[in-house]
This record gives sequence, C-alpha cells and structure tokens, in this order.
Amino acid sequence: MEVALPSVAAVDDRRPASFAELFGAICGAVATVIRGKDPLIRMAVTCMVAEGHLLVEDVPGVGKTSLAKALATSIGASFGRLQFTPDLLPTDVVGTSVWNQRDVRFEYRPGPIFANVLLADEINRASPKTQSALLEAMAEGQVTADGTTRALPVPFLVIATQNPLEHHGTFPLPESQLDRFLMKVSVGYPDRGHELELLATDGGEPALEALRPVVDPTTVAHMQRAAAQVHVSPALSTYLLDLAAASRVHPHLVLGVSPRALLGLQRAARVWAAAQGRDYATVDDVRALAEPVLSHRIAVAPSASVQGIDARGVVTELLASTPLPREPAVHMAAPAPPPG
Repeated sequence: MEVALPSVAAVDDRRPASFAELFGAICGAVATVIRGKDPLIRMAVTCMVAEGHLLVEDVPGVGKTSLAKALATSIGASFGRLQFTPDLLPTDVVGTSVWNQRDVRFEYRPGPIFANVLLADEINRASPKTQSALLEAMAEGQVTADGTTRALPVPFLVIATQNPLEHHGTFPLPESQLDRFLMKVSVGYPDRGHELELLATDGGEPALEALRPVVDPTTVAHMQRAAAQVHVSPALSTYLLDLAAASRVHPHLVLGVSPRALLGLQRAARVWAAAQGRDYATVDDVRALAEPVLSHRIAVAPSASVQGIDARGVVTELLASTPLPREPAVHMAAPAPPPG
C-alpha cells in the first residue's frame, strides 16, 4: 500500500499521487546537477525527510557544495552557508543582538543558521566552542541567543562537510557532535563518462542555475509527517534492538550504537520504505541504511584499528552476524484502525 499525502501539491501544480513520486521528483531534480550519484542523492533526501542531518566527508572539489545547493533549490528552500574557520565565533552561527540607535534598543540579527538548508563547510576547522553552537539547533530545531529561544524553519537540514585527509588546523568532531548527524556519506569521484559531461558543461553550473523547485518546504514537512506513520513491526523492532545489543558487546568496539542512533535508523528506514511505495518497513530497509547511519557513531578499539579494522567493516560484520527476523512478521502491514 502506498503512503498517501492528501492535499499536497508540487510547486508547479502537478499533483503526484504518492510519497514515492514526490521523493523521486526531488531526487530527479538534484540528479540534473549531481550526475551519476543517484545512491548518494537518495541518501541525502532520505536524511532530510527523516528530519536528520548529513555529514559529508570527502576531498575538495567533488561536489559537496553543489549537492547542498541543488537540494535546497529543488525544494524551494532558503539556503545558508557558513565557512568554518578557527576564528569563527558562536555568534557568527546563531546571530547576535546589536544596538539600534534609532529605536534606542537592542535588535537581534539572526545568523546564517536560520535557513531551511545550512551548509556548514569544513566544520572541523572551527573550535569546539563554535561547533557546539550547532548542537542545540541540530537536536531540537531551535537556538538560544541572549537568553531567548528561537525556533528554526521547518524543514531544517544541516549539511556539514569535512576533509578526511587534512589534519593541520582542524578540530576533530567529538562523539556528541557526530551523534547528531543522522548519516555520514562520501561523494566520491565521478566515473569517466560523467566527468566528461562536467568538462562539456563547464562544471555543471548552468544546470544549477537552471534548476527550479519541484516541491516546496511545506510539502517536505508533509512528507516528514507521513513517513513517521510508516509501520514498524514488533519483529523489526526486535531486530533493531539485537543489532544495537551486539554492537555494545563487540570485541572490536569501545563505543556501541546509542539509543539516538537506533531511533535515527528507524526513522530513516521508514522514509526508505515510503520512498518505495510501502506503508511498512522491512529488514532490507534497515540493512540498506545501517552503514551510513551507524558507522560514524561507533568507536573502534585502538587494538582493532592497528589490524586495519574500521567502523564500516564492523557494521558489515554486525549485519552478517545478527539473526534476521521472520519475514512474515517484518512485512506485516499496520493493523487497520478501529471504526469511528
């Protein structure tokens, strides 16, 4: 059964009949700018609809900024950008109050964080104090400045980038900050054919300039609420718990899967299922998303690291060793509500 979104229309007045069509329309729009990276785009859109945040770790020049801009444009959202540097202050992120001489009062000037899509470029170059300014915003959708709490726009998505190779002048993200990101992904180099297209189109900038919204932020908010109604069976919940429990006693880990990570994986699985036209999640949805959702939230023991074992390998091992639930229980749709 498809996930219905009544009274939701695309910006151009076409009315996609289902969540899956809306999801596909957003992915298709972004794909006109980011060529040959369909799995990455689906992950990014899933992250947004699951009300999470995205950490993109990759070398410079592979399209991280273009991904953020294209996603914001495709949903008609406001876009903010912060270039993180060692001298960046928390007030540069959330805003500050300035004296308005004409009105004889302090006036709050909001920071770049007040946008639907915020690109936090090279987040690991800022000091821990500035990095922590994002914590409340990412966790609660609000910021507190000068003693006043202000709500952020809905939807709100942080796309943070960091360079995996450069360590001079950087501050590694602490576990508490990493745990706020629903997914961690990499873009990777394009294949030869798509890189040839980039040369022919001068880097794809014309495609970004020509991109038009296919939905609006209100539609995305409807999609977020609809995805939250996707059914997760008791058997699938048990599988999620077994996966987390196995990580907490794994000999190669010093930090297992947190409850927040488990909730995030469940939210993402619901969106993944809805994007395929189902109103129930399956074990395949969980397994498809486990690596980008969990690998950055677990910590490999130093003794395992020297053996070449990394977090992705441990997640793969956890998926292979955790017993699968019975299929009928996993594929069981949500029970019908009682009459009236």
